[in-house]
Amino acid sequence: MSTDAFIRVRPAAVAGMFYPGTPSQLSSDINRYLNDASTSASTRLPRALIVPHAGYIYSGAIAASAYHLLESEVQKINQVILLGPSHHLAFNGIATPDADYFATPLGNIRINQAFCHKALTLDFVQALSTAHQREHSLEVQLPFLQTVLADFELTPLVVGNCGPEAVSRLLKLLWDTGDGDSDGTLVIISTDLSHFHDYETAKKLDEQTSQAILQLQPEKISAHNACGKAPLNGLLTLAKERQLRIECLDLRNSGDTASDRTRVVGYGAYAIY
Repeated sequence: MSTDAFIRVRPAAVAGMFYPGTPSQLSSDINRYLNDASTSASTRLPRALIVPHAGYIYSGAIAASAYHLLESEVQKINQVILLGPSHHLAFNGIATPDADYFATPLGNIRINQAFCHKALTLDFVQALSTAHQREHSLEVQLPFLQTVLADFELTPLVVGNCGPEAVSRLLKLLWDTGDGDSDGTLVIISTDLSHFHDYETAKKLDEQTSQAILQLQPEKISAHNACGKAPLNGLLTLAKERQLRIECLDLRNSGDTASDRTRVVGYGAYAIY
């Protein structure tokens, strides 16, 4: 954590590894992914997105199919609530950061302190900077957001050992209070799908998971199906309660994007309306 007397900045941890470390190359790659992204049939602004979090050469194109939907609605979103699983630290509950800004090669993103403090009123939410320090599942989303949105604040939340009901409670508190108005706030769930199967096995497993997502059946999704199952299932639980609609934007795996098909990771992108 970089800090001075007034400003606390969480520096980029995976720039130059999961995505380019220079602003020019990073912008070039993201714009190429966005330009190549397929157009959704929907003309509505999504209320939530589900996106993958691997290195850009593996999942950048899939993530872009979701972020592409935001480009024409850039002025309508000013808050982003971003949830992803913990890959480096085992802990119970959900973690807010101890930072004022998150940094990427494209600049700093302001953290919504009011939302973080509100989240901390729940007994399963804690301020835990070590959960954020090396976590890539949130960080890889940030350059896409910086590219497709104008001025926005971020509420980054790392999800540890936590059930979907807790995530759903948190989302109700910060995002969907039941009145149908999310006030320019977008929720993003970061998750990959199956891991390290051969290409054909992964396709079959990921199609089953995709159907569970589309049919709002979180009970059918385990950690074997999606590494971000806790935040994913929390969103699906709330979406089912609110009778929201889900659209699959892209469903592929690393065998489609990086050639090797002997041991692949699955990626899906979805929009919720």
